[in-house]
Amino acid sequence: MTELRSAVVDLGSNSVRLVVFEGLGRNPAAIFNEKAVLRLGRGLQQTGRLNEEGVEQALTVMARYSALARAMHAHPFEVLATAAVRDAENGPAFVQTLQDTLPGLVVRVLTGEQEATFSANGLLCGIPNADGILADIGGGSLEVVHLVHGEMCAARTLPLGVIRLSDRAGADVVRARAIAEEAFETVGWLADGAGRDLYLVGGAWRALARIHMEQTGYPLSIVHHYTVSRDEARDLAGVIGSASRRALERLPGVSRRRVDDMPFAAVVLRRLLRATNARRVVFSANGLREGWFMQHVAPDIRAENPVLAAGRDMAARWGRSTRLPPALTTWCAPLFPDESPQAALLREAACWMSDIGSQDHPDYRAEQTFLRVLRQPGVSLDHHARAFLAFILALRYDAEPGMPFLDAARMLLDLTSLRRAEILGMALRLAFTLSGGTADLLAGTSLHREPDRLRLRLARGSGVFAGDSVTRRLERLAQSMGLEAATEII
Repeated sequence: MTELRSAVVDLGSNSVRLVVFEGLGRNPAAIFNEKAVLRLGRGLQQTGRLNEEGVEQALTVMARYSALARAMHAHPFEVLATAAVRDAENGPAFVQTLQDTLPGLVVRVLTGEQEATFSANGLLCGIPNADGILADIGGGSLEVVHLVHGEMCAARTLPLGVIRLSDRAGADVVRARAIAEEAFETVGWLADGAGRDLYLVGGAWRALARIHMEQTGYPLSIVHHYTVSRDEARDLAGVIGSASRRALERLPGVSRRRVDDMPFAAVVLRRLLRATNARRVVFSANGLREGWFMQHVAPDIRAENPVLAAGRDMAARWGRSTRLPPALTTWCAPLFPDESPQAALLREAACWMSDIGSQDHPDYRAEQTFLRVLRQPGVSLDHHARAFLAFILALRYDAEPGMPFLDAARMLLDLTSLRRAEILGMALRLAFTLSGGTADLLAGTSLHREPDRLRLRLARGSGVFAGDSVTRRLERLAQSMGLEAATEII
């Protein structure tokens, strides 16, 4: 049976993007993503009208996107028009032309508050307890949202999109600084971001993140959840905001289409850091489009923990049993008597993901599983969680902790996390050796942590026994915990 699909077009001031999602699960699964840069908002500040060249191109692009959505059997399919169409004198005529040209096309011109709400819901999809200030920058506007432990408390739309700010400032970065500073002074609650996080959404921000990742040799090329300190973000914005066009063009990984926008994105970021006094910056690839998707997801599914939902989805797709992971979660619990709720959550997620390499070639299971988890498109995993889970599962498939392909995870994890990951990875390796990946055989075994000993108990007649491989793996697990190994038949 074909999976349900839905599609949304984000018709912005700078670009237009089609995203097709598959399913209605807790974590949006984008199966198609295409963007065209139209710059509909170029010149809007001076003329009050959409860019005529962009309008003409938009009709062609929208015809393609409509045909793609139909061919992919996506329903619902909607177009979300944002600041440029919302503010332009000829915005209503443009929408009417689209609908006349493409009968049945649903076009929603969002208010600033609606745009901010969609962006906030998109962010909260992957970071449910986000706490601080969200800033979603586009070509025409900047939406700022005050979030308190996952709840949206206030929102404002400001005319500080990169195209509009450039037009307002006459392409003068110094003037842009004053314009941005004046705008932020009108939003008093930005100061409530002090000591909290600043969440950045939008292509211009992501371009800045990629520059920083290149400059620092960061081991994971995923912008979503990329986190930097306040000082790092301020320094980056200062360098980009004062760089010449030629210098920006030489930076690795920078799209030529973004070069003109980047200094103005940097100006806005630096002034935001000053206005909020945020402690760190978290980049998000989730925003308006994911917020649109989540409105179609059933409330009980939205309420699921996204990390566990990601683990369950992977288990259903690549694992051999959905009965085993809950049993593994209970089986491993005695190894970690004082774990925090977050640590327990990641341990449960690891158990759900623990068999996803079962269909891979045995010579490559460890590395393939490691990369699948580290680089998965799941929106809910920050970089620490990705590295932690990937390292665990590599060891579950017999990788040695020092293998070169694990370098990326070692760079992202501290020593305490690495030690915990090693213990859990070895425990899962032992569990699968005992059980053959079945919950019934695992039920005949249990682990018991004593002051100086790790004891494995095996039920007589259950089909499990302490052969050489079991004994060896139990001893390695016990050694990693600083304990002696013991086996008991009951």
